[in-house]
Amino acid sequence: MKVIVIDDEPLARGIVNEYLSGFPQVQLVTECGDGFEGVKAIAQHQPDLIFLDIQMPKINGFEMLELIDNPPSVIFTTAFDEYAMKAFETHAIDYLLKPFSKERFEKAVNKWLGQKNIGLPPTLSEEALSPESQNRVVVKKGQNIVVLPVHRIHYFEAFDDYVKIHTTEGFYLKKKTMSYFERALDPLQFVRIHRSYLLNLQELTRIEPLEKDNHVALLKSGTRVPLSQTGYSKLKSVLGI
Repeated sequence: MKVIVIDDEPLARGIVNEYLSGFPQVQLVTECGDGFEGVKAIAQHQPDLIFLDIQMPKINGFEMLELIDNPPSVIFTTAFDEYAMKAFETHAIDYLLKPFSKERFEKAVNKWLGQKNIGLPPTLSEEALSPESQNRVVVKKGQNIVVLPVHRIHYFEAFDDYVKIHTTEGFYLKKKTMSYFERALDPLQFVRIHRSYLLNLQELTRIEPLEKDNHVALLKSGTRVPLSQTGYSKLKSVLGI
């Protein structure tokens, strides 16, 4: 079974490599120093398991997992215990707090091997929010990974199983739900104005009336975004009008 180690610390990768030598049924196919490398390596090697650090440069471990359609099983390896709850919300196999012992490492791998034997699929929970999710959104555009600061986002739009993220440069697709972004983002900056739209208030220029008590939000870009009656009431409340 194939394994990838993703950690920006060479010493940490070396320890995992050393401890894996006690599992002849497992093959370490490659090591990665950041999340960008990790995304590419997972697409190339299709591993069964990854050992994943959380705090890494560029993008963190949670954000990296969001970019993978069918993620492998995950054992987190990190020096920060405050991410434990978020890690288990992603249905991680285990959470190894650095520095971890060989015995603790073996317990985590054996737990994964036991689940492999009974065929439990790895899944990512929609509820897991990364620490940076309120400030940025990580998306894929072709072969590129783009980190979008939230201030560059004009609005979110529901689009089948995806969400369209509209910016000045165009739109990006993210396989999430509108409810996810509504929970993740600052409610004083992003307001759910319609079942299918989440608006960045910094882009709002005015609210225009339509027929039959309906309204539309006019953005700085000239785009008009519909307001539901509930969304209109919520928007007025946030704006204090």
